Amino acid sequence: MECKRYDAGRYQVAVIGGGHAGIEAALAAARLGCETVMFTISADWIGNMPCNPSIGGTAKGHLVRELDALGGEMGKAADANTLQSRMLNRGKGPAVHSLRAQIDRRAYSGTMKHTVEKQEHLYVKQCEIVSLTRDEAGWHCLTALGADFCCETVVLATGTFLGGRVYVGEVNYPSGPDGNFPATALAASLKELGLPLRRFKTGTPARVLKSSIDFSGIEVQEGDEQIVPFSYTTKTPLTNRVVCHIAYTNDETKRVILENIDRSPLYAGQIEGVGPRYCPSIEDKMVRFADKKRHQFFIEPCGIETEEMYLQGMSSSLPEEVQLAFYQTIDCLKDLKIIRNAYAIEYDCVDPLAMRATLEMKDFPGLYGAGQFNGSSGYEEAAAQGLVAGINAALKVKGEEPLVLSRSSSYIGTLIDDLVTKGCSDPYRMMTSRSEYRLLLRQDNADERLMPTGYRLGLISDEVYRDFLERKQAKEREIERVNRTFLAPTEALNRLLTERGTAPMTTGMRLSDLIKRPQVGYDDLAPFDPERPDLPFAVREKVEIEIKYEGYIKRQQAQVDEMLRLENKPIPADICYQNVRGLRLEAVEKLDRVRPANIGQASRISGVSPADVSVLLIYLSRGEGAAAEQIF
Repeated sequence: MECKRYDAGRYQVAVIGGGHAGIEAALAAARLGCETVMFTISADWIGNMPCNPSIGGTAKGHLVRELDALGGEMGKAADANTLQSRMLNRGKGPAVHSLRAQIDRRAYSGTMKHTVEKQEHLYVKQCEIVSLTRDEAGWHCLTALGADFCCETVVLATGTFLGGRVYVGEVNYPSGPDGNFPATALAASLKELGLPLRRFKTGTPARVLKSSIDFSGIEVQEGDEQIVPFSYTTKTPLTNRVVCHIAYTNDETKRVILENIDRSPLYAGQIEGVGPRYCPSIEDKMVRFADKKRHQFFIEPCGIETEEMYLQGMSSSLPEEVQLAFYQTIDCLKDLKIIRNAYAIEYDCVDPLAMRATLEMKDFPGLYGAGQFNGSSGYEEAAAQGLVAGINAALKVKGEEPLVLSRSSSYIGTLIDDLVTKGCSDPYRMMTSRSEYRLLLRQDNADERLMPTGYRLGLISDEVYRDFLERKQAKEREIERVNRTFLAPTEALNRLLTERGTAPMTTGMRLSDLIKRPQVGYDDLAPFDPERPDLPFAVREKVEIEIKYEGYIKRQQAQVDEMLRLENKPIPADICYQNVRGLRLEAVEKLDRVRPANIGQASRISGVSPADVSVLLIYLSRGEGAAAEQIF
């Protein structure tokens, strides 16, 4: 029997989903003054980490820093619940340094739940949205109990709940992550609405009992002595409260898995969804990398008040008894007890080529997507998209210009541009290699790149912005001082240079020239620089990087300037590509499908060649009919 509908009120922004994307979208919209409602299937699982209990990682740490600079919440919550922190890739250049923190999973969720509950203009509602429709009055979000919420804009941040189905060996059933209800009815409603949905899948390892693990003899992974926080607002020094461990599979592990590979739903053909390329299951690793003797995995705590441990790198969808069997082939896990089995989950997501760079659906005005709904993977990628979608939903309601972040400004801009211009054939994961401007898009300068934008929007407070300006001015003053400071050769200074493997000084040198030597850092020269001011680590780090890599930074900035020339060349929304003579048929098809907003975006579409871009540029500058004559 169908429930009678009743009017539950009108909101300016509705966010469907209470995960990492939904939280950032709802907070951003509410903080911009819009009356916002956030729907979640379970209010107890807001901000849940159904997979790895960590925030950050390679390139992902960049996203969290950028989120914080724009006024997002993830970095603050991560700092408040950090168990262990490490800066990855320290042995490489600063462009790829990435912060990663092990997080207290339930405490993080509690922090986020309380944050959204306290937020002015934001109403948190536990319910299942079963239908999404639109009429002259706006978008309608209908709950399973018949409440009809009328909304001007909607952000879909459904994670892996949308049409979710869990697989453990031969067993499969409709489910969201962690045993929550799936959003089955909503999936059917979105298909009926006409959204271009497809199936992706992801997986997670078992959670196991700490006391059943033998930690003797396995490698300990300590945190950093000096912890760098994610958030620029974190003032209290952070400490490491736990250690992690590293272990390896062996030949017996491989044998057990391969003998049972036919029981994996992935290889038995039960799963139709496409899985993540860069985070395969352990059985997938054994097949794809058959010549590899062993595979590394990490044993990580899920929190302070729990005995659950997470086996990072050991996700699986094999049957329960096979999971236990292959885990127990490893010495440190021979007496292992599983608390929660590993599983794969299949879910519906949209083709991101159906979206604009604002994350608004091209054919459905006022409807936005964020996170795994857009075909990405990862908490950080989800939160980044959620922030942008929430901002743009609010700006649309207010009748203001949308926010579009460029590739040259941020990893967030790169992430969204990749999705909406190139699409994705498997769950998209951010990596530093995806950015052609990664030396400019470092973690350390996220505030300089994005905080003015966050302040202009109204998501960064006067106090936080004032602190940012003081840091920036302190850095600029120090670079100026270092460039004009000369050091005379001394026995102690030359001893340091020789010990570091670089030539001793014979005459006076500028301090900046010494810093540019690869073997010497800014802090190394402090004993020989008596006029040096007492600066915080974040400022000292920027000073060293900008001096040491000055030439490379200038060269990359020149590339950005050239790219912006193309980015700023708009393409009319109503252009008919069939009328552009000289374009190849493939280019016409791809351009017509993606509908790029500018030449720069068009140049990054798969199937559009440099010659096609040249034809477009001439067409736009000379008018219809000119392109073919000019090129041919």
